[in-house]
Amino acid sequence: MVNIINIHEAKTHLSRIVDEVAAGAEVIIAKAGKPMARLSPLAGVPRRKRLGLLKGKIKVPDDFNAPLPDDVIADFEGR
Repeated sequence: MVNIINIHEAKTHLSRIVDEVAAGAEVIIAKAGKPMARLSPLAGVPRRKRLGLLKGKIKVPDDFNAPLPDDVIADFEGR
């Protein structure tokens, strides 16, 4: 997905925008609505993995690995 931002926003949020581009996003910078420049990630630079990004945001139920009820299994199997 390509994001189009105005030059004022690019100046104000440059650090955040560079982080997004480094993570694989592409950004077009526009001046008065006219595209002027494109920021894209460098080819061949491995992306850094951010471990624990969703820590504390997702709760896995205690019965996550419990067997499914027979009626649910039957629905999956088309019975």
